[in-house]
Amino acid sequence: MKLCWNAGSAVVNGLPMQWEQAGPDNGEPLLLVMGLGGQLIHWPDALCEDLVARGFKLIRFDNRDAGLSGDANRGVPIHLPRDWLRSRWGQPVDANYTLHDMAADTVALLDTLGVARAHLAGVSMGGMISQIVAARYPKRVRSLTSIMSSTNHPKLPGARLDVLLHMSGLTPRPKTREAVIRRSTTMLRRIGSPGFPTPYEYRARIVGMAYDRAFRPSGVLRQTHAILATGSFEDLLPQISAPTQVIHGLADPLLRPACGQRSAQIIRGSRLEMIPGMGHDLAPSLMPQWSGLIAANAARG
Repeated sequence: MKLCWNAGSAVVNGLPMQWEQAGPDNGEPLLLVMGLGGQLIHWPDALCEDLVARGFKLIRFDNRDAGLSGDANRGVPIHLPRDWLRSRWGQPVDANYTLHDMAADTVALLDTLGVARAHLAGVSMGGMISQIVAARYPKRVRSLTSIMSSTNHPKLPGARLDVLLHMSGLTPRPKTREAVIRRSTTMLRRIGSPGFPTPYEYRARIVGMAYDRAFRPSGVLRQTHAILATGSFEDLLPQISAPTQVIHGLADPLLRPACGQRSAQIIRGSRLEMIPGMGHDLAPSLMPQWSGLIAANAARG
């Protein structure tokens, strides 16, 4: 089923934000919150099509500093290695914004679209944003699904060393389309799901589409800095009252399994699904399982 997306742009907290909707007008709203550097087109077609077939009114959007949404640069300098160390020691990091600002963006978008309450599903950084939304704005969230995410606590296990070095920003960043595809597919292979392999051609096509739509490396840096500046938000999680499903991969080398387990441990009444062979990617062959878990959790809401 090929989806027909209704696209638009809204000014959210002073920034233009790009969004798309698909599905029945009377469907329950389900907002998808993307991860670090991701764009709304990164949500796999198979997942979106299945969720709409289940009756949801699907909403996806570009976070600030990603895709076709606005820049959020206050001029704060970024020193990733230094500020990563500061965050690991629980010290304050000044940044252009934090995940709390991105959570406020998410709620403001719902306001703009006239959605009083929505189901939320977020991946990675988007899972962190979704957890914050569910905690700080409980009346706006019908259910929460947090996928391959974390509580951002500095004492949680860090990424595998090779992954951390690849993300450190110590090496030159490619700018040409071919070089970006080469680097990004290498990274995706490194963090991907060994039990659910994704063909190189699929990854290269998606990376190329994203590059053509919006290549924004400075936005990725600011989003990364926002994660560091946010620090742990574990103190908020007991406030979550929405039915919660946590999904995490046992083979995740970026946000280790303990990260998802920690969210499930703190959020009261949450369900935890640890998937063998799942890493840190949106592997197409995983989408039926994700869709089923999101829908089952939404039914609790």
